[in-house]
Parts: sequence; structure tokens; C-alpha cells
Amino acid sequence: MGSKGRLVGALLAAASVAVMAAGCGDDGDESGSAGGGEGGTVALFLPENKTARYESHDHAGVEQELRRRCPKCKLLYFNAGQDPARQQQQVEAAITQGAKVLVLDPVDLKAAGALVQRAKQADLPVIAYERLIPDADIDYYLSYDNCRVGELQAEALIDRLERNGRGDGTIVKINGSPTDNNALDFKRCSNRAFEQSDVRIGREYDTPDWSPDQAQRETEQAITALGAKRIDGVYAANDGTAGGAIAAMRSASLDPGEVPVTGQDAELAALQRVLDGTQFMTIYKAIRPESEISARVAVALLRGEQPPSDAVNRQVDNGAKWVPSMIFDPVVVTRDNVEETVLADRFWPVEELCDGSYAKVCKQAGIEGGS
Repeated sequence: MGSKGRLVGALLAAASVAVMAAGCGDDGDESGSAGGGEGGTVALFLPENKTARYESHDHAGVEQELRRRCPKCKLLYFNAGQDPARQQQQVEAAITQGAKVLVLDPVDLKAAGALVQRAKQADLPVIAYERLIPDADIDYYLSYDNCRVGELQAEALIDRLERNGRGDGTIVKINGSPTDNNALDFKRCSNRAFEQSDVRIGREYDTPDWSPDQAQRETEQAITALGAKRIDGVYAANDGTAGGAIAAMRSASLDPGEVPVTGQDAELAALQRVLDGTQFMTIYKAIRPESEISARVAVALLRGEQPPSDAVNRQVDNGAKWVPSMIFDPVVVTRDNVEETVLADRFWPVEELCDGSYAKVCKQAGIEGGS
């Protein structure tokens, strides 16, 4: 199916983005000196903390780059815990506390428009971070190609099923939260890929709040309805839902090593499952350039400037306007390329990935540091 070629292309694209982000850092002295004389407050809003990346990578990355580029700038950080009402309160609090730029990853796409409208009433620019906010006057959008994420997940699963002699098999589909615009893209584009194959979707669920517990219950329902022996694969939209699905499979004596399960986000636990064979794949999204460029754009907006030209590679139509955007390319990660993708970027330290009982599987996978 040419999945190897697609992987190489995606890796090259991701590498080019990383090089570009590194190149952006070359003007750090210039930005730092300008920032040394100018301050301002940036507010960062993340949607939840069940997904490990938000606290460990997104928050830290934005904070570090903002401090580097604008030493006198202040970051206000908020996590909504998957509660739209709480996020609304946080936006109000940030405006009250003097935020001049909002970096917003919304909990609920329907509620997000009102948050942008409130920011505009206060004459504040808004960067849509990770999730596109439809029909709203956002100033900038920064994310991964979400449609491509769904396609890559589906194509990888289809390819694996065909190699297993189950190209016409039945899968269970565990989508993400129906209030997340990204999840809708993952669902739509993965379904389109499945429709072009012989794979049949036996049961499909939308998972509120991306809850792993709910994903486990959904998978249990699917196993009861279809029968364990009639399930050939599981599409899970992210690593949290993959973990829930795998827990349900194990309870039903369904071997996730034989029934491939997808994922997304390259979470530490998921990568360990990929290495030990209990999760087939995940999607790696290099968060460092994403968070760094968001901080870079925020500093420009603080100064009343346009986003830097090399931080824009696409114009995205959100229904209200064409939004200057930076869209990155996702990468499929399997047991065969963990070292050359996630570990090469130092997304997770090898000591953490290969800790304890996972030292053996790291060694088997040829990962240096896995003893």
C-alpha cells in the first residue's frame, strides 16, 4: 500500500518543520533584546489534563519560549479540565488580569466562538492553538494536519489488517470527543479512508471528553455486540482511548497483540505499549516547534506586528475568514521507528521510556539505553 513511502515523506516534512523552527531560534538575540525592553501578558488556555502532552510538553514549551523571546513578558496559564464553563471563567479572569494575547485551545468548539467574541470586545488578538475555532475572528491558527492524522491512522490499520490476511475484516471505531473540532476531522478523514477499503466498521462510538474509561465501556459494548472473535482491529483516535480499548480487550481475553489498535499523541505509556506489542501504532506530533512558534507569534502580536512570514505556511478558511496558519505534518510511529522519530527529537528521554520492565523490550527493539 506504499505506507513506507508515506512514512518517509511524513518524516521528511516533519524534519523540515523542525529545521525551520530551529532557524527561527537563530534570531533569539534580536527578539530577546527587543523583549528585554518590552513586556506584556500572554494567556495560555489548554482544554484538559487527561492527555499527558498538555502539561508535560505544550505548557512547558510555550512558557520556555516566551521567556526566551520576551524576558519581561508574563504567562498566565489555565487548564479547563474539559469543562467549557470553567474555560469561559478562565478567559474572563485572564482579561481581568491584563492579558494582551490569548492562546486558546478550546474545550468545546461551539462555545469557543463566544470566547473569541469576548476577547475581541476587549480588543485582544486570539491564537487558535491545536484546534481550529470555526466561524470566529481568530488572528492565527497553529496545529497539525488533522485530516491527515485520521488518514494515517486508518491507512496504517488497513495495511496491517491486509498483511494479517484480514483486509476485509471488522473493526471497532473509538472516535474522540464530539465537541472537539479536531476529533471531527479525525473521524471524517479516517472514515473516508476506510470507505475506500474492504474493512468493515462493526461498531462506532464518539467518546465524550476523550475519556479512557468511556472508551473502555464502548469497547466492552462492541465486544458484547459483535463477539470477541469477530473483531479484527480497533481504531482508537488517541492514546488515552487506545488504553481504554486495550483494557476492555484484555478483560475479554482478546489479545491486543493479535488485534491491532491505533492511537495518537505518542504518550509515554502508549509508546511502551507499542514497544511491547500491545498497541500497534501511535501518531507523533512534534509539539516543540508548535509551542515555540505559538510563543513567537504571541510576542509579535503583543508588539502589534503581523505573524512572522516564516511562521505561516498556509491560509485556512474557518468559515469567517482566511486565517494565517502554521500546519505541521504528523508521523506514524510503530515499533520499528520509535528511535528515529520520538527519541531522536528527545520528546521522551530514553531512560523514562525504557524504565523498569520496559528495558527488555527496548533492548529487543534495538534502542540504545534499553539495557
